[in-house]
Amino acid sequence: MSLRTALTRPARYGALVAGALPVLTFPGAGLAALAWVALVPGLLLMRAAGTAREAAVRGWWFGAGFILTAMYWLIPSIGPALPLLAVVFGVLQAPVGVAAWWLLHGELTLRRSAAALVVVPAVWVSAEFARSWHALGGPWALLGASQWEHPAVLGLASVGGVWLVSWALVTVNMALTLLVLAREVRLRALAAATALVAVVSGPVAFAAQPAPATRGSASVALVQAGQTTDERARLEANVRITRSLAGRPVDLVVWGESSTTADLDRDGATLDRLTALSQSTGAQLLVGEDARKADGRISKDAVLVDSSGIVARYRKIRLVPFGEYIPLRPLLGWIAGVSSAAGENRAPGRSVHLLPVVGQGGRPLPVGALICFESAFPDMSRTASRQGAELIVYQSATSTFQSTWAPAQHASLGAIRAAETGRPVVQAALTGESVAYDAQGRRLARLTTGESGAVTVHLSPADPAARTWYVRLGDWVPLSALAVTAAAGAAGLLPRLRERRRPSAPAAPPSSDLPSARV
Repeated sequence: MSLRTALTRPARYGALVAGALPVLTFPGAGLAALAWVALVPGLLLMRAAGTAREAAVRGWWFGAGFILTAMYWLIPSIGPALPLLAVVFGVLQAPVGVAAWWLLHGELTLRRSAAALVVVPAVWVSAEFARSWHALGGPWALLGASQWEHPAVLGLASVGGVWLVSWALVTVNMALTLLVLAREVRLRALAAATALVAVVSGPVAFAAQPAPATRGSASVALVQAGQTTDERARLEANVRITRSLAGRPVDLVVWGESSTTADLDRDGATLDRLTALSQSTGAQLLVGEDARKADGRISKDAVLVDSSGIVARYRKIRLVPFGEYIPLRPLLGWIAGVSSAAGENRAPGRSVHLLPVVGQGGRPLPVGALICFESAFPDMSRTASRQGAELIVYQSATSTFQSTWAPAQHASLGAIRAAETGRPVVQAALTGESVAYDAQGRRLARLTTGESGAVTVHLSPADPAARTWYVRLGDWVPLSALAVTAAAGAAGLLPRLRERRRPSAPAAPPSSDLPSARV
């Protein structure tokens, strides 16, 4: 074994472990404050690499460690495919390693240090944005989501979405890395000033934003059936809990995802029970339907029911990879044979649209109803907000992962979506967690995974015309990050191309090692 190999392998293993540190900032461990420093060990390892290639490999290993830890709860669903998933998605962090090495190795200068404070966060956000593409599976554990409990920090989300929160966190980590490495006072001053600006930017944005514009009030009941023995028992539990709400002033009762396996378009008996239930409670029901439809395919729908029958439905668009469909099934279908991955692909919906909920007194309450994993996608709640939603509702089912960190992480995403859109957000889950947040992301109610029953929350629906900067401008932060990343890549590549094109100088004639002859 060469000396280089002996030194390289421990560093790569260190990068793998360092990649797990940011996961501790999410619910489960819940060390949100750690997000401001968790990337420093990984960045130092990437910077210390001997070559750009080795820095890329360490970035890759860092990304793999992050995915392995953040997605560990998928083992029952995809089994041995998880390491493969970590390797594939981990490579997206390789450019972070290259950027950190390119700008930080060797002697630090003011110019390179300033560039690092911009480029490395941009490359990180670009990697998160690429990982969030729904065709690759969709976003989970974006670094900015770790700050869900801090509405002041989430002030940035109202301006640039979760992406801007991630950018601020990585900027602070980069600044702290410079403070560790820099020896010159001016470099330390630059790093400290940048960190301070990034830390206070969230509270400043939060304080500067006007109070959320609201229209009236609404009462929403979240029904959580809890653990049940089968689909029939699940339906009965939802019905029983909903009946207990009779006589209370409730505008909407929300059940969890897959709360019934009946096709309500064809199962008249079940629909009759629900219409009678709506009439007895005086509220519309938003039911989660997970059923095989007349066309033979299974889909997951949010179905709005009142005393007259089905009012409207929304079909889930963004399906859970491996849980509800297997990407490239002809190639990866074998995974279903060694795990509990989807035996057949669910049928996706086509578009986001509002459900016409009518509250007490006949007041319209346009609701953006989305299903489970769709709470991870910023663009979907943004679309619903632009359509005029006053409230965002998620239906969820995470019973497979009850003893893991997944339910709490999933529930926390509602706070991010609320801060981004300026809309109250509620989530009803079959077995927890069921949660409600106000328009600034502050949690109002919660049912944990060990509870069952109903919780009624009183909300201030948003004015349909009210729009945060993020709703207005969309994904300007990740698009800017991609532009910075492309510019930095060009700046690093062009000098090498010029060097290759430069004609080489003629070789000098070889000199003789023999002494000259005497005449």
